[in-house]
Amino acid sequence: MSDVRGGLTGDMFLGALMKRAVVERRDIIPVWFEEKVLEKYREGPYQVVRTNSAGRLKLEGVFSLDFGIPGEGGVIHASLEAVARLPEKERSHFLDHLIVLPLSVPFLQMQFAPGSCFDDGDSRPYFGGE
Repeated sequence: MSDVRGGLTGDMFLGALMKRAVVERRDIIPVWFEEKVLEKYREGPYQVVRTNSAGRLKLEGVFSLDFGIPGEGGVIHASLEAVARLPEKERSHFLDHLIVLPLSVPFLQMQFAPGSCFDDGDSRPYFGGE
């Protein structure tokens, strides 16, 4: 990753953040959204402010959401916990703009139905042997 500050890359920060989240603070796990999710909030009673690397969406007395702005543009990220605390209507809107990374569907099915039998091919060494 090209964004280097003090010798640490964004990947290093994400790795450290995820380790910390798993061990002690699950509330900081990041999720990513298309930046256009914020377009809905240009008008009306909402306030959207930003610095170079962070922003806040706010509806006074109702909710606020802090988000990160990575250098690549077109994307924002927020903590999973903060998105979960949004009012249902806003949470649904954000989830419509969720950026999902590639996943193993069979693995997720196994996670949703522990103990179930899945025919996913023969077991083999991950490295070598093929």
